[in-house]
Amino acid sequence: MTTPVVSIAYHSGYGHTAVLAEAVRAGAAEAGAEVHLIKVDEITDEQWETLDRSDVIVFGSPTYMGTASGAFHVFAEKSSQRWFGQDWKDKLAAGFTNSGSKSGDKLHTLQFFQILAGQHGMHWVNLGLHPGWNNSEGSEHDLNRLGVFAGAAAQTNVDQGPEGVHKADVATAEHLGRRVTETAKVFARGRVAA
Repeated sequence: MTTPVVSIAYHSGYGHTAVLAEAVRAGAAEAGAEVHLIKVDEITDEQWETLDRSDVIVFGSPTYMGTASGAFHVFAEKSSQRWFGQDWKDKLAAGFTNSGSKSGDKLHTLQFFQILAGQHGMHWVNLGLHPGWNNSEGSEHDLNRLGVFAGAAAQTNVDQGPEGVHKADVATAEHLGRRVTETAKVFARGRVAA
């Protein structure tokens, strides 16, 4: 079986989302993927080609004003060149986001990623974790402490820099990286069997 290629296409305005992108990268690499970090606001033609040959594209952006950042929206619009040929059809997709508030309308950002993936004919990989920190035995250190199912969601205090990204949110993003890699392996085995 070939090594899954996982690309993380993300924007980070202040460095918080970059911490999560690195965590997704670490989890995917740990699970055996070839991983590429791609900053969408600096994307090159070579990196577009890397996305084209990837088995998985993980989208990441901070949540600003209830949606992905403007820089990520520019990338999404440019991806329409791939949409015409359905170049990303049947790839796997997943997503992650960060905001200053516990809710912060992060779900809307993850839904935007899901719709983008759907437009491209991609298959969405959810977080696959029960919610953490939702009972008297739980704590803020639980995986998926914010109880989001669609992807990895993080909350960082607005008066803290990237070092303030919560360790449980970093661990949740690492989990997402492992999950997409393992799912890519299952898909690859299925294609061979079919």
